Amino acid sequence: MNQVVRLAQSFGEWRAAARELIALGVAPVHIAWQSQPGDGDLFSSTPDATDTSAPPLRLPRSLVELLESAACFNVQDRWAFLYQVLWRWQQGQHDVISPADADGARLHGMAKAVRREEHDMHAYVRFREREEAQGAPRFVAWFEPVHDVLPQVARHFARRMGPISWMIATPTATMLWDGTTLHAGPALMRGAAERGPADIDDAGEALWLTYYRSIFNPARLNADLLRSHIPSRFWKNLPEGAIVPAMVSSAANGERRTGQTATVGQRSGAAMIPISAERAQPARELPTTLDQCRRCELWKSATQAVPGVGPAQAAIMLVGEQPGDQEDLAGLPFVGPAGAVLERAMLEAGVARDSIYLTNAVKHFKWEPRGKRRLHKTPAQREIAACHDWLEQELASVKPQVIVALGSTALKSILQDGSATMTPLIGTPIQHDGRWVVTVYHPSYVLRAPDEEARGQAYRVIVEGLKRALKLAEI
Repeated sequence: MNQVVRLAQSFGEWRAAARELIALGVAPVHIAWQSQPGDGDLFSSTPDATDTSAPPLRLPRSLVELLESAACFNVQDRWAFLYQVLWRWQQGQHDVISPADADGARLHGMAKAVRREEHDMHAYVRFREREEAQGAPRFVAWFEPVHDVLPQVARHFARRMGPISWMIATPTATMLWDGTTLHAGPALMRGAAERGPADIDDAGEALWLTYYRSIFNPARLNADLLRSHIPSRFWKNLPEGAIVPAMVSSAANGERRTGQTATVGQRSGAAMIPISAERAQPARELPTTLDQCRRCELWKSATQAVPGVGPAQAAIMLVGEQPGDQEDLAGLPFVGPAGAVLERAMLEAGVARDSIYLTNAVKHFKWEPRGKRRLHKTPAQREIAACHDWLEQELASVKPQVIVALGSTALKSILQDGSATMTPLIGTPIQHDGRWVVTVYHPSYVLRAPDEEARGQAYRVIVEGLKRALKLAEI
């Protein structure tokens, strides 16, 4: 009969339990380690794992350090694996900590990944200064670590920042430094994209972004090298992450910027005419928000950019083509006639609108005048490509398991393939970048189909596609 250990994710609790089990001679095969509390006793038929009466284990410092570091590696079987390593060591198999051993190689790999995550967190945590408030930390930061390294990283920042108070929030835990003591707690704050630290107006950060723009040299840009040096998962929480895509896009389009100072001049004949720093700045601002986007010309005739709406994280994301006339005026996606069709289809498919994320591949309304009306015009491929970075940001933030492509424009943007066609993919979900993609007609096609039969068929495709997306999201 297996012994069942129920533990919080704590190395200290695991160590106490492991010491007791080793003393009782319980082999790894007879233990089922669990991270969440369950019913029954701590052990099915053994004493309490937190009983410290068990004799201490004599282990080399190198093994203890490896075990403690690997315990931060976020994998489901970590406690069982660490106990297996400990058990083998106690049985005299000291090669278990050698990289040449299978278990030893995994142990060293886990410890190396944890150390790398600590290093990345040291490098990419960005504190934002808040207004002074009684009892509130002066600086706050949001980070999404892959492994459980927050406590040791917090100790690093406590040493670096001295008596200045701060808080680091993650999706699972929070560490607060009051200037003298570290305090651990549950998750208290959501991410930067969900009304987190990015909402804080930090003058220092604004100064940093101004400096960052001034030193950017498009002539020496190497986008691949940039991405390899800073993994993409860090960009969304870096202040400069909001402006780099636009700067890269501008460089690709042939724009050239160099650092300017108040002494920069322009040549007129043989004379140098000094110009001000204000005049030295480019006339076209780089977009830091969707409203400032100027990557294509569609903004000139649109009322406003229309962002996506929905939960901060959703299992299903619906991607349409572009805002229509009413969406352009309201600033919300799918509020016009096509939105009504989609609403009815979601209701029939059993998909709650407030549970999914709705957006478009292109964020500005492209239209042409027809009398007093503004008629929809299909975006060109260059406009789809120019807007794709905003969709990528939404995908990274919302983390959908399933994307429903509403029409060919959405499909081309999602797949990043200008030649992609809908017909072969309708009714056939595909995997792309680790997500399911379900292709259906755009709801507006239901409205403009030539006859009742075609409208009914197109509508049924949408309903069935939504049902299939719901099933895929539940897998």
